[in-house]
Amino acid sequence: MTIEHAYAHFLPKPWGVIDLRPWSNAHQNRNIGEIWYERSSPVTDAPALLLKLLFTSQPLSIQVHPDDAYAQSKGLPKGKAEAWYVLSATPGAKVALGLKRRLTSQQLRHALNDGSISELIAWQTVCAGETIFVPTGTIHAIGAGVVVAEIQQRSDITFRLFDHGRERELHIEDAIAVADPGPFDSRGTPTRLTDARTLLTSNLHFTFERIDLAQNSEWCLEAKEETWLLVVDGSARAGSINLAVGDAVFAQSDSIKIQAGEVGFSGLVAYRGAMAATLLRSADMETMQ
Repeated sequence: MTIEHAYAHFLPKPWGVIDLRPWSNAHQNRNIGEIWYERSSPVTDAPALLLKLLFTSQPLSIQVHPDDAYAQSKGLPKGKAEAWYVLSATPGAKVALGLKRRLTSQQLRHALNDGSISELIAWQTVCAGETIFVPTGTIHAIGAGVVVAEIQQRSDITFRLFDHGRERELHIEDAIAVADPGPFDSRGTPTRLTDARTLLTSNLHFTFERIDLAQNSEWCLEAKEETWLLVVDGSARAGSINLAVGDAVFAQSDSIKIQAGEVGFSGLVAYRGAMAATLLRSADMETMQ
């Protein structure tokens, strides 16, 4: 049984930002591109999922992630499916998913070799509150001016197709082997499960939800599987942990008692496996959710 206040690990990136507010008040004198939330206690086995925030002042590389089978063929334990929840976006901010038209493997190779892949990728405008699931094999990128909460399989395997002249290594052969070189529509419709729960996306690897709790209300979050909770609005007390915007909690095989704050509480919850029918219930046990 485990409940921990997750540790925020800051990763500098050339495309990051200095001002991380409201997600972190920690002073930074370098561009931070990602915050990874890690378990605060030493563990033998790493978690299966990785929760993180991304901050972009420049477009990220165009990239693709492999599935488990291909990753294992390279001697790595797993592939990398991921989902994004857009926390904020400047006007006109975009993400890229799939290509404008389907290419053959030969056409894809040519586009990667001459850099024309940057003209073929399908960009789309995003706004705060959108959820985007990015399955393995999807060619994708995140543009400038967004803050994204991402949940993913815990894997750092990325094949870069194009990197905007940053001169980092590209992975053309691997990218061709795993990419689906065609259009892709990943914009699912969130499903309102109860007044407090909204299902954002669910797949074999993880389920992603948003919870919205009324001011001063009391709840119990059942973390049967590995579970991550990120505060995106308001405040709360989770067990003995006081939570504000940008804080995260890790829990497993435990129940988290949540007391919403004076202005209520909104959070993103990610956990392993399919949607949990009884993830959240009111403290008085009158409403099972």
